[in-house]
Amino acid sequence: MSAQQLTYEGVLEMFRETDRLIKNQGAEFDRLMKNQAAEFDRRIQETDRRIQERDAEYDRVRKEMNTKIGKLGNRIGDVIEHMIGERIIEKFQALGYGVTHPVRRNCSFVNAKMGIEGEFDLTLVDSDIMILISVKTYLETTDVRKHIEKIEEYRRHIASVGFVQPPFTHLLPTTRFIGAIAGAVVEEEKKEVIKFAHENGMYVIVQSGEAVEIVPVPEGFKVREW
Repeated sequence: MSAQQLTYEGVLEMFRETDRLIKNQGAEFDRLMKNQAAEFDRRIQETDRRIQERDAEYDRVRKEMNTKIGKLGNRIGDVIEHMIGERIIEKFQALGYGVTHPVRRNCSFVNAKMGIEGEFDLTLVDSDIMILISVKTYLETTDVRKHIEKIEEYRRHIASVGFVQPPFTHLLPTTRFIGAIAGAVVEEEKKEVIKFAHENGMYVIVQSGEAVEIVPVPEGFKVREW
């Protein structure tokens, strides 16, 4: 009887010890898992921090480069405008326009009531005609479209308020506008830009070496007036 009790108690004690070991091992496992999860979270946060720092540095460099490129583009544009502006008057005079010096640069307009505004790189004035010129480094078809839209907006602006800004206050609201688009470079594969401009009644000015030329217009060309 005593041996059976000892054996029974021994078995119970064995189960108790096993249960204790399992609980201890479970607690140790939970502790290890929590530590690993905390380390994983720390590494994730560190990675996120580094990514944010990298993105911030990328944005800073990108903005700095865009600013430098923008300034360089403005300088190039200024040079092109100067080269074209100084030499274009005689070219339009040869076409029969009575334009004279000076060439006006950066003619801007704002009409808050109509919600429109814009600027023309160069302007030439005849007695009753204003030639509005957009200057680009590389000519694109979209440049022609945008120039047409800008001239149409300027026409609406002048029809509404007249010429209220110097040096054009002497002009009448009935002054006619014609458009020209100039480019320092017109790539061979983009000659359709010239064709598109001519089809829309606009002159095309190109820089060729030291010379500035108005591209000869095709037969049947009719200049568009606004």
